[in-house]
Amino acid sequence: MATMKQVAEKSGVSTTTVSHVINGTRLVSDEARERVLKVIKDLHYIPSAVARSLKNDKTHTLGMLVPNSSNPYFAELIQGIEDTSFMLGYNIILCNSYDDLKKQIDYIRVLLEKRIDGLILVSSGSDRELTKLLLSEKTPKVLVDREVTGVSADFVETDHEHGGYLATKYLTDLGHRAIACVAGPKNVLSSSARVDGYKRALREAKIKPNPDWLIYSDFTTKGGFSAFQKLISLADMPTAVFASNDLMAIGGICAASQGGKRIPEDLSVIGYDDIALASYCNPPLTTIVQPKHELGVLTARVLVARITDKNLPLRREILEPSLVIRQSTAPLAHNKLSK
Repeated sequence: MATMKQVAEKSGVSTTTVSHVINGTRLVSDEARERVLKVIKDLHYIPSAVARSLKNDKTHTLGMLVPNSSNPYFAELIQGIEDTSFMLGYNIILCNSYDDLKKQIDYIRVLLEKRIDGLILVSSGSDRELTKLLLSEKTPKVLVDREVTGVSADFVETDHEHGGYLATKYLTDLGHRAIACVAGPKNVLSSSARVDGYKRALREAKIKPNPDWLIYSDFTTKGGFSAFQKLISLADMPTAVFASNDLMAIGGICAASQGGKRIPEDLSVIGYDDIALASYCNPPLTTIVQPKHELGVLTARVLVARITDKNLPLRREILEPSLVIRQSTAPLAHNKLSK
């Protein structure tokens, strides 16, 4: 790889002049500028972003940490963030914590060492070490979906409690009374909020919760498969299930089918997220829509605004979820008539 020194030697100028041409930090004659730019092109010289950041205190790079980018929800969220960040003149460095709290801390340190201008964090869970690290760093940051205990920062999310309520209320409106919930991890605030919404809808419908029908798992198809296996093996099997994300719902539908249960004739299933796959599974999944692309666009804009002016008031942006009805749910009367 060519160096700035080689560019200077071939152009017949000093390395300082090459630096001024690249960074636009001092007036250079048109003739010298054209000569330097031609050599840069001929040698395929790529300026060091780190070196430029030392001069300008900016890398035009944002760091983003998510629990798992293989989850389609995060993939769709990332696309909105990346598209908007690029349009605003920023690149993204993406890291995956894979729901490992230690790896989460390590990756945040790596991103900060890269001199990122701002951090986007979808937390895998919070602990004292994460709180201490985020409080000690003045790098602009936006928390997405999941707040971190003790950390005041710009925050963007969908109203997860309302989403859980919408899902469960739809099932009660269909006549279901035996409604289970397959929840995500207890230490993830968005998961807990969806459970709160589930419980609120049950209270509103005057349905007494059955503790056997609330199962905590992880946000994976395997986690959903395992949770649904437990539910369909119960003597008092529920007639409907709210799964806290679409991956768990899809895994659960597979478990139910393998267990001889028909969807929705024997068991109505509703998910959460509305990932692209939701409308193509068998049967197509009724789910709660998160405005993922809008969430990503808003996140990038909030962070760039914070980078531009660190004295802005903290923002808390809550987007509204909605219900999309497909073929994985049916009225309770339909269930009874089909048996």
